[in-house]
Amino acid sequence: MTVKHRAAIDELVSYKPGRAPVAGRPQVKLSSNEMPFGPLPTVLDAISHAAATLNRYPDFHRVELTEALARRHDVDPSQVVVDNGSGALLQVLASVIAGPGDEILYAWRAFESYPIVTAVSGATAVAVPLDEQYAHDLPAMAAAITDRTRMVIICNPNNPTGTVVSRVELEKLLDALPDDVLVVLDEAYQDFVTDLRSPCGIDLVGERPNVAVLRTFSKAYGLAGLRVGYCVTRPETADLIRKSIVGFSVSTLAQAGALASLAPESAVELKRRIAHVVAERTRVTDELIHLGVPVVPSQANFVFMPMPDGPAMAAAFEERGVILRAYGTDGLRMTIGATEENDRFLTLAAELLRRS
Repeated sequence: MTVKHRAAIDELVSYKPGRAPVAGRPQVKLSSNEMPFGPLPTVLDAISHAAATLNRYPDFHRVELTEALARRHDVDPSQVVVDNGSGALLQVLASVIAGPGDEILYAWRAFESYPIVTAVSGATAVAVPLDEQYAHDLPAMAAAITDRTRMVIICNPNNPTGTVVSRVELEKLLDALPDDVLVVLDEAYQDFVTDLRSPCGIDLVGERPNVAVLRTFSKAYGLAGLRVGYCVTRPETADLIRKSIVGFSVSTLAQAGALASLAPESAVELKRRIAHVVAERTRVTDELIHLGVPVVPSQANFVFMPMPDGPAMAAAFEERGVILRAYGTDGLRMTIGATEENDRFLTLAAELLRRS
């Protein structure tokens, strides 16, 4: 006999992280959109120094990190909220904005946490299919808005397809929305964007009262194991989040590591690492196209290959030492890794995926 709970939770499909290497087997993990590089030396030094204070609670209000992020984005600190990952912030936003009888709207396929945070909030999910280019169909999303819509989530770039929306398209959607419907721009992969048509969501925060932007240190900054994310939004929305987040949820080590990542001396190396990912993304995409493999042009640190036999292909790659991520019959996603890891993937792609 189980305790009484909401029936909607029974229907949830649990989030499945990218598969990790099996102990004792030489495998390359390209399944979780992680950076192939470890933390910067300055970040490791900051974490090591902070470890001496672990007998004390972390800064409850994340003051130093919050102020550094506000300076970075030229906003007031009252507009920034830091928590243990952008996913945690999304969960809080869903719970304070929507509830039973309300709707949360998002594209599908997109980040797999969206159905979960919606169900946990008690709201009803409205999933709008991606268009034929595997991008957000913003006109269809605008048409799906009802008087029950409380929140709209836009993953830009979209995970797992890597596509982006343009500022013009996004402005049209925002114009179609009432000002009291929150638009959450999930920009976990924003640092890898080179398409000038794609907007920086934080610029829109100053122009629109109903925009909240989520960013993370897990991707470009290479701090996935520390769990630090932040939201930039209007002060009144930020206050709602602060009232609802769990206390002391960002550890001392996480705050120290994230703060060191924002230091000026970190900028040059971070740019170099991002440039590596972008260049390798282009190289991998070009080679896959040469092999005749269907590829969605990506603006993130991964490449999506539409194919109905994704699970079988993922199993074949894993058997040969490269771990990818399958999305049912929709396709296969490969995270950009170090050059030698990408070479290994491409060698197998020529064997397993060649269509030309």
